[in-house]
Amino acid sequence: MLKAVILIGGPQKGTRFRPLSFEVPKPLFPVAGVPMIQHHIEACAQVPGMQEILLIGFYQPDEPLTQFLEAAQQEFNLPVRYLQEFAPLGTGGGLYHFRDQILAGSPEAFFVLNADVCSDFPLSAMLETHRRQRHPFLLLGTTANRTQSLNYGCIVENPQTHEVLHYVEKPSTFISDIINCGIYLFSPEALKPLRDVFQRNQQDGQFSALYASRLYLSRYQDTHPERLAKHTPGGPRIRGNVYIHPTAKVAPSAVLGPNVSIGKGVTVGEGVRLRESIVLHGATLQEHTCVLHSIVGWGSTVGRWARVEGTPNDPNPNDPRARMDSESLFKDGKLLPAITILGCRVRIPAEVLILNSIVLPHKELSRSFTNQIIL
Repeated sequence: MLKAVILIGGPQKGTRFRPLSFEVPKPLFPVAGVPMIQHHIEACAQVPGMQEILLIGFYQPDEPLTQFLEAAQQEFNLPVRYLQEFAPLGTGGGLYHFRDQILAGSPEAFFVLNADVCSDFPLSAMLETHRRQRHPFLLLGTTANRTQSLNYGCIVENPQTHEVLHYVEKPSTFISDIINCGIYLFSPEALKPLRDVFQRNQQDGQFSALYASRLYLSRYQDTHPERLAKHTPGGPRIRGNVYIHPTAKVAPSAVLGPNVSIGKGVTVGEGVRLRESIVLHGATLQEHTCVLHSIVGWGSTVGRWARVEGTPNDPNPNDPRARMDSESLFKDGKLLPAITILGCRVRIPAEVLILNSIVLPHKELSRSFTNQIIL
């Protein structure tokens, strides 16, 4: 018997995710056409012997979250429950506080995943390793470049046994190019010393929705090919991996992809070019707009011949597993080039350029902007 715990945080997190987190809890933000946390639940549900999935966080159990949990239970035929913290407890605190519910039924082991992690989720391989070499816990690591590694927990391992010899959270100097992915596999006995071992170190990571969408769209080729749009006679031109919600209306002369996700009720006009972008529920892209490396918020409108463009934040946009540098929004008091984000119900006029900018919700613009946060 196995269980899984997904740590979803709370509304005090997600500051780098604004203005999108104003409208929807971060775990429910759609990535590659489905709520971000659904990718985690799908991966856990595919592990043989999985009996229950627990979500731990500080969000209020509102209607969208409740509806999602009910739908997830039906789709995956597994109990999916939400355990609400009385206060933000951090990674170790949440696990220790709900230890009785985690250990109910005497599971052999349990997975712990951070909700803002984007991964291939090699959970079965982790379980196989755990059963072959019994240890209190396993953690999943990946490699990073020297600069990038300073933003994460760094692992020094024994190259022969892969045991952790040394671990430093966000070191000030280079320690190792192996970083913590935020995915763990625990034995039940690991909860006993957890209170003392773990500190409140669950930080708000630099989540990139476009980067995550690219990875999950690529994985759909193997896991859910039916979710990927296919080029059909009389339909829009599809390049690479593209998700289109069945209710979206896309003009046949539009060109989409690679790595595009179009949400429910979206309207895409004639001659539109979309690349490396997410268009959320109810948005409208009028004729001949160009949207590159951007997120268009719920109910927003981009006028005719307008251009909304961001700067990709990873070294290789054609590689879904390329290493992404993690930097702050500002440097020397200036907004760094990054993806462009339009909040909900933003109106972009015709024939303007919005470049490397963040537009807060309910704004109606009248001119072009470059490298701006538009309040």
